[in-house]
Amino acid sequence: MGHVWKGRVGNVLAGMEAAFIDVGLPKSGFLHVDEVVAVGVPKHKRQIAELLKKGDEVLVQVTKDPMGTKGCRLTMQLSLAGRFVVYVPYGDGLGVSRKLLDDERRRLRKICSALPLEGGLIVRTAAAGASADDVARDYAALRRLWAALTQRAAAVKSPTLLYSEADISLKVIRDLLNADVEEVLVDDPDQHERIHNFLKRTSPGIASRVRLYDGALPLFEEYGAEKAVRSTLDRRAPLPSGGYLVIDDTEAMTVIDVNSGGNVGRGGNRLEETVTKTNLEAAVEVVRQLRLRDIGGIVLIDFIDMNDAANRRAVKAVLDTELDKDRTRTFVAEISALGLVEMTRQNISDGPREVMTETCSTCDGVGIVLSDETVAIDTCRAVMRTASGIADDEVIAHVSVRAAALLNDDGRARVVEIEELVGKRIHLESDRGLGDTDVRVRSRSAA
Repeated sequence: MGHVWKGRVGNVLAGMEAAFIDVGLPKSGFLHVDEVVAVGVPKHKRQIAELLKKGDEVLVQVTKDPMGTKGCRLTMQLSLAGRFVVYVPYGDGLGVSRKLLDDERRRLRKICSALPLEGGLIVRTAAAGASADDVARDYAALRRLWAALTQRAAAVKSPTLLYSEADISLKVIRDLLNADVEEVLVDDPDQHERIHNFLKRTSPGIASRVRLYDGALPLFEEYGAEKAVRSTLDRRAPLPSGGYLVIDDTEAMTVIDVNSGGNVGRGGNRLEETVTKTNLEAAVEVVRQLRLRDIGGIVLIDFIDMNDAANRRAVKAVLDTELDKDRTRTFVAEISALGLVEMTRQNISDGPREVMTETCSTCDGVGIVLSDETVAIDTCRAVMRTASGIADDEVIAHVSVRAAALLNDDGRARVVEIEELVGKRIHLESDRGLGDTDVRVRSRSAA
């Protein structure tokens, strides 16, 4: 996400008011008419067929990475992010993050108003406490980047990658390193030097906070990050008082169920108090899991039922407070009388489950396998159906190792029953290359 391409318009779909753009990836990117830069054309009068045609070359930026069967989402309203500001070449006006305090917003607005602005400028939350020199240096660097980018765009053919967003470590430093962070540990000398040089250019005052880690254990193992990453593959997430979350992904949404588990409360506690405590812990952990697993799209949270409306409001308040700390955009509805919370979270990339796992070849991703009884029945039916079409009196049935063990376990009673039905002698042979219910039958005389 954030990469800038010189792409070529492929199909223009008037009915969808969108176009597909070839940017050199396996799947074309999707560009909606609202994301097309068309100076002087009001948005409500735009029609994609009047703005773009097949073969046009355009500068586009990725706003959402390819996911599943879908290509990336694109925009022509380019934005280049620095440490303190975001430069929008085709934009106008000055915006300041609403997460900053009013006094700080006024100070930064005054600083940016003195800059030689061309295009639009957005002041980021990370600019809190930044000096006028820091902001001016950041803005100047983005202007130079834009000049180099446009110069290269004029010299190359589409599709070509013009600008690649910073790698993940530099993005973390750029977006998250602030006055509240005391130290950053890096375990790779080359990466440490890159980060240090980046900070010396953008924020010299905090470059010394980045330290090269030289411990005996791997960095992620030493600080528990490896365990946290692995935990994203578990359905269950524990809560401090003994409760737990169950997190299930579906095609349409992610469903999170809150369970009291071992949290039975203390002597004298009412059920409502115990339930509310579990839900308050769950509200904090849910947001942590959303970030940790990078869950996006529709999310449905099933809190334990609470009778008191004040308790429901308290749980919702904690959930809202935690979501305010989340940099990803969310929208949350009120807790229903059933204890359900519906919310959406911006979905911009694959989460750890998609990155770290593949679809199971045995269950095809459904998370279940056939029972012994089902395997035995399905195999018998397949043998009977196939053997009936062979003229010889004796056949060889190749079945899976599991099916052979099941059919031989009861003294071949099932096989004998098939033999009586089809009027043939059946010899079972196990084949490690076959799936649980796969069957291959052939005449014995042809063996």
